[in-house]
Amino acid sequence: MSGALPADELRAIFGDALTFDAVECFAYGYDNSRRQAQPDAVVFPAQHEQVVALVRTCRAARVPVIARGRGTNTTGASVPMQGGVVVSFERMNRIVRIDAGNRYAIVEPGVLNADLQAALATHGFFWPPDPTSSPYCTIGGNLACNAAGPRAVKYGSCRENVLGLRAVAGSGEEFRCGVYTSKGAVGYDLTRLLIGAEGTLALITEATLKLTPKPSAKRTLSASYVDIVSAAAAVARIMAQPVAPCALEFIDEEALRLARAHAGEAIPTAGALLIMEVDGHTEDLPRAGDAIAAAARGAGLIEVHIAATTQETAQLWAARKALSPALRTLSPHKINEDVVVPVSRLPELIDALRAISAKHQVLIVNFGHAGNGNIHVNLLPRDAVELARAERALPEVFDCVIQLGGTLSGEHGIGLAKREFLDKALDADALQLMRRIKAQFDPDGILNPGKLLPEPKDESHRQRGI
Repeated sequence: MSGALPADELRAIFGDALTFDAVECFAYGYDNSRRQAQPDAVVFPAQHEQVVALVRTCRAARVPVIARGRGTNTTGASVPMQGGVVVSFERMNRIVRIDAGNRYAIVEPGVLNADLQAALATHGFFWPPDPTSSPYCTIGGNLACNAAGPRAVKYGSCRENVLGLRAVAGSGEEFRCGVYTSKGAVGYDLTRLLIGAEGTLALITEATLKLTPKPSAKRTLSASYVDIVSAAAAVARIMAQPVAPCALEFIDEEALRLARAHAGEAIPTAGALLIMEVDGHTEDLPRAGDAIAAAARGAGLIEVHIAATTQETAQLWAARKALSPALRTLSPHKINEDVVVPVSRLPELIDALRAISAKHQVLIVNFGHAGNGNIHVNLLPRDAVELARAERALPEVFDCVIQLGGTLSGEHGIGLAKREFLDKALDADALQLMRRIKAQFDPDGILNPGKLLPEPKDESHRQRGI
């Protein structure tokens, strides 16, 4: 698809805020999936108008355009597989406005999640999405894959916490969508459509985020179990009672060993662990904590423990957030999936994963956001032989998830890694409608080509660049 790079036009738009140098471009050609491809150029827009001019120029030249935050994505969604121009939004990093009275903030896509949270805290608010990479991931990247994190169990993901967007479609059309109010029924919901689209429909240049008041207090509990099936059953009980935890995390036995190495005695020796948190008014927390603890009790329970100090709480969460990078030390070929099933079917999923692990003789470590049924399934092959076995096991993992009424991703997205499996989760008619939507927003297929949507099996319906 790629045409000749419009170098002179790019220089006219960006001046010195671009590079064609191969070494400099290399750094913008990979993400946390460890895939890499070389872009032809990298540009650093500072304002919306530059993004409009870029897309129109690249469309005329039939050159791919790939949006990029900080490259924390694990599915290859920001890797420029067909070359073209990578758009790094690191210079569009302004918090434009915080409107505490109306509970929204307007931000550019390059704002770091952690920087936004720090700014909001001074006003008594927070933005709920809090992925593990929050210290260094961007709001634009969060929106691209609908990132969430532990707090999503109570407060929702990006889609539930964004009011509106400003964007540039692949056609070169610039538009605003959404509202500045907590309610709105005004046509098709383009805001939710663009969130999770991985930059394949439009480039987001501004987001209006819904803010939530910070709770006055939190209480953190942990519950240890003899095995992971007992812990999974407890998750279903906890989520079936009236008190909503603001976090409910699951860690299996293998992951616990790593967590214990990081946090020491704060992490128990057990077959599985749940980390649970409730928030709200200080006077309400004892009752909420008791309700969660009561639901956690059941077959296979070893102990329910309430964190006594802020230091103990911090150790628990630090150990949990260290797990994903720590698994790279066990397997540089780690296959990291983030499947989702209905919470009540978590015990069946865990049982099935144990069977798949034994069948293919590959270590599988599980942890994640159990309150949403969102489990990070980590296949950990140690050599080429085990990698081949893991790759054979992966379709069985996805088949199992679909059979349990689940889906392929809760927050990591599809990108390259799961593109070939998307037809397991979506029927052919739904995929064809998505291709038509893609063609409407991006008629020449220049935005992040080769990502998200699989190639049509019927070649007569193939959409250019999809």
